[in-house]
This record gives sequence, structure tokens and C-alpha cells, in this order.
Amino acid sequence: MTTSSLILLLVIIAIITPSLIHSTPHPPINVWPKPTSISWLPNPNPNPNSSYLSLSLSPSFRIFPLFPIHLHPPLRRALYRYHRLLLRERHVPLLPPPTPPISPAPLSLLLLSVSSLSAPLHPGANESYLLSLPIPTHGAANLSANLSAATPWGAIRGLETLSQLATAVPGSGAGDGAVVVPAGVEIRDAPLHPHRGVVLDAARSYYPVCDVMRTVRAMAHNKLNVLHWHLSDAQAFPLSLPSEPNLARRGAYPTPFPATYSPRDVRRVLRFALSFAVRVVPEIDAPGHTGSWAGAYPDIVTCANKFWLPPGGPPLAAEPGTGQLNPLNPETYRVVRNVFRDVAALFPDPYIHAGADEVNAACWDDDPAVRRFIAAGGTHDQLLEIFVNATRPFIADTLNRTVVYWEDVLLGPNIKVGAAALPPETTVLQTWNNGPTNTKRLTAAGRYDWQDSDEPGHPFNYAGGNGGSWCAPFKTWQRIYDYDILHGLTDEEAGRVLGGEVALWSEQADGTVLDGRLWPRAAAMAEALWSGNRDETGKKRYAEATDRLNEWRHRMVQRGIRAEPIQPLWCVLHPGMCNLVQ
Repeated sequence: MTTSSLILLLVIIAIITPSLIHSTPHPPINVWPKPTSISWLPNPNPNPNSSYLSLSLSPSFRIFPLFPIHLHPPLRRALYRYHRLLLRERHVPLLPPPTPPISPAPLSLLLLSVSSLSAPLHPGANESYLLSLPIPTHGAANLSANLSAATPWGAIRGLETLSQLATAVPGSGAGDGAVVVPAGVEIRDAPLHPHRGVVLDAARSYYPVCDVMRTVRAMAHNKLNVLHWHLSDAQAFPLSLPSEPNLARRGAYPTPFPATYSPRDVRRVLRFALSFAVRVVPEIDAPGHTGSWAGAYPDIVTCANKFWLPPGGPPLAAEPGTGQLNPLNPETYRVVRNVFRDVAALFPDPYIHAGADEVNAACWDDDPAVRRFIAAGGTHDQLLEIFVNATRPFIADTLNRTVVYWEDVLLGPNIKVGAAALPPETTVLQTWNNGPTNTKRLTAAGRYDWQDSDEPGHPFNYAGGNGGSWCAPFKTWQRIYDYDILHGLTDEEAGRVLGGEVALWSEQADGTVLDGRLWPRAAAMAEALWSGNRDETGKKRYAEATDRLNEWRHRMVQRGIRAEPIQPLWCVLHPGMCNLVQ
């Protein structure tokens, strides 16, 4: 599903003691997503072969901010969390590389600097960072690393990278059990796209707050930065709102417990997400997909609670669960304004997603007032435009939010509005159909866009189709990784693409399968959006990504994220033997 206007789819080097030098290649950097730039500090050893050391983390290792950390509580919580993770995770790779010599001087300190501590977590926030791990100097007793970032959000991304560089030494012998990081590596990193998100459909299936928070944590481990929280649909309305409490009371699932999110729940999720540098964008889908509103307000919902495929007639909805807001009923707008006013008060993000996808003409025609309007020469396009003109200015001007819509509002095959109803300055469109074709249509029209993941050109792993949609065949991690959201765009058009999202629609998902449905497939898109899916020569890096994703999936499971395997463990233990070509 997609939206209109803005396209989404943020050390002094000293001499090493000669006795510490070993002529071995640089160690692998198993970081996901792959950083945009990895370099090694110059080695003064005259031996032309590369050599490296590892640095053990001191038991008294500290992260020392070069600023008053109490001024930024979310970053303070992140520092505490990553300090514990660095010392306690003790991750051993599935296929440990040869253990490098360990410097006698431990790494005891990470110096953290942030240029703009007050930078808000808004669209386009600077997420760049520079991480430098030192080369040991002769006679040094303790070593310090440096992490610098433009904003607290970039600092959190750099801390995640450092946590993935840290591994425990396996086996027996000197250094057994030590937590080590590579010496002399410098990582300069920043995302290709500022918007990298996950759509979590909490209306068709309810996810308890603990599931939502675990998803946020997994997103941050993968440097994803937007939780698109789909909070209403035809099936249920789980968000409790002070001005309209009956929407959740009568529209949420009643069993096995009141499946609702209270304002306190929302605040808890927002506070948690902020410390992981994850924005939370709420979606209230309207005027379609609103059958759940009928429990509280039956008079403003057309075709509610009817069979979605009436015999001998057109479908009343795209799937079971009928009902649409009536644009001709003035009461509709009183309720809608209350809803969005409360949503804006709960969610501080500059974006509010207002849906507007899959509006159904037959559902509107079920209402006598609509039939009279059509008989008098009105059109369904005009009905949608009436609704958008009555609600979009309230969200954009009164509530001071950028309005996100699914692409249907402008590109709908049957019902759509004119471009003049969607000022580009305050509107973003999200594409979800027809792959790069619709992206091209939106960006060429001067609209900003973000995308759900899909594939340009020829399909990757099934016969036929041009990118599909939510109901298309299962999308493997390879297909997701292969997707290029800028495919076929000019430079000017590409500049209007804000990023992309992967969507977990919950017709056949709930908390019992949440992690496996999302991970590691969402991780594939996370890397494509952060650093791309090609190597330095421009070739797709499937094989190299497979090795790292196997390892990363294993580490996610160790971190409490129940990610699905992508291959049998045998493939990991026998590198190259499971490739399609040798």
C-alpha cells in the first residue's frame, strides 16, 4: 500500500612492537548491515603482508561520553544497554576464524563524542558515525577507542556496530574466553536512505506490547529506524483514544483479553523506541478499511458487517471485513478529527499515516445518500476528494504533521483524487504495487515516496509478475535483498525516494510467529537500504551476504530474536558447498 507526495519506500597511530606482528590477513568484519566504508590503520611493519592484532575488552571497560550524558536520557539508556551487551554477550561465531594474537594492552575505554546533542529523531536525522579502534603502542598499559557522531542517533548506530565487532575467543589456551575486537580498524558509516522501516499490522492481529518492543529492539540491531505501526483496519481498532474511547471498546478484539493499546502502552513503546533511535509512525487507515469503527458509530460506516463477496454482485472489500467511512455524513468528520487529534497528541513524530488505500465503490454505493449523490452526477473520485479535502488540511495545518498516504489515493485503478488535493510540501506517498512502475509514476510527478520491498524487472524466485503486492508469493530473503528501490529512476527522481519498508500484514501472523516471519528477511532489506546490495565493482553480493546473514541470524537468536534459519547448519560449517555455482 502506498502514499502520495514524499517518497519513502539517517587517533594517533604509534609503532607496534615487532614481536606482536603476525603475517596474517585482516579478519572478517561480520557486521550487519555492512558498513559503507571499512579501512585499516596503516601498519608500520615493513613486512608487505597484512598483519593484525585483536584487542581484549578490559573487565573494567567503560564508555565515556565527552559531554554531560544526563542531558540526553535516551542515549544514556543506550550506553548502559550496549555496555552490558559488550561485556556479557560473549558471542562465538559459528565458524570462528583463526584466533589473532591478542594485544597485551586491553581496550579499557571508548571515548564518545556527539556534535549535536539536541538533534531530534526526525525524518532525515543524521545517523553517520566514525568508529576507530586503535593499534597498540609499545608499552601501552591501556587503550582507548573513539566513536564520534553528528547526533545521538548516529552514536547509537555506532554502538551497535561495535557490539557486533565484539566476539568471544573459543577453544582453550591463551586468551580463552576473552571478548575481543579487531585492532586498527576504522569504520565510516552512514545510511544510503534516511527512511528504513517495518510495517507492523497490529489491527488484523494484536501484538502485545512486549512483542512490539522486541521488534523495535531487533530493528535497531539491524539499523532500521521507523516502526510503521498499523493501528486500525476493518477487522479491529486496538488503539484506545481519550476522545473516542468507544472505538477501541467496541472495535478491538475482546478475547482472550482486551486487545488494546492504552495511552500508557503507547508512551512505553515510544520511550523504549527512542533509546534505540527508532521513530514510531502511527497509521489510522481511512476512509477504507474502517469496518471496526461501526461498533461505536454505525451511522458513519457504509456496508459494515456484510459478506465481502455478495452473490451476483461486486466485492464490497478487498478481503473479509467490510466497511468504509461515509464522506457525506458530517458526523464522520467530527469523529475523524477527534481520532487524529488524539493520535497527534500521543505520537510526536512529524509523520502521520492516513491510509486511503483500496477504497471500494460498491461499499459506498450500499448507502442511500451515496447512491443519490452518484445519481445526481457525482463520482466516486469526488467522494474520495471530499474526504481528503476535509481531513488532510486538519492533519497537515491544524496538527502540523506531514500526511502519509498509500499510493492508491493518487494511482488507484478505480477511485483516486487529483494531484492538486495532495500538496507535495506536506504529503508523502508510499508505494506497494507494481514494483518500480509506480515508483517511477510518483517520482516523475514530483512526489516523495517510500516503498514496501519488492523486485524490479523480472521476478527473482517465482514465474511471472511485475513485483506483486502483499498477496504475492512468499518473498525469500534473496528476493528482498535483490530489490533495488531506485531501479529505472533518473537522478532527480531518485532524489525524491526517502527509503523503504518491509510489511508484515497480519492476516496469517500473530505473536507466535512474529520473529520468524520478520527475521532475517527484514534484515536483508535493512542492508539494502543502509549500504546497498552490491560490492565495490557493482556486482550483487549474494554469496558474501549469505555467509554474513547466516552468522547474523545465529547472533540474533542469541540476542533473543527468534529468527528463521536461511540454510542448514551444515552449509555454514562447509563454506561454499551450498552455493548454486562453484
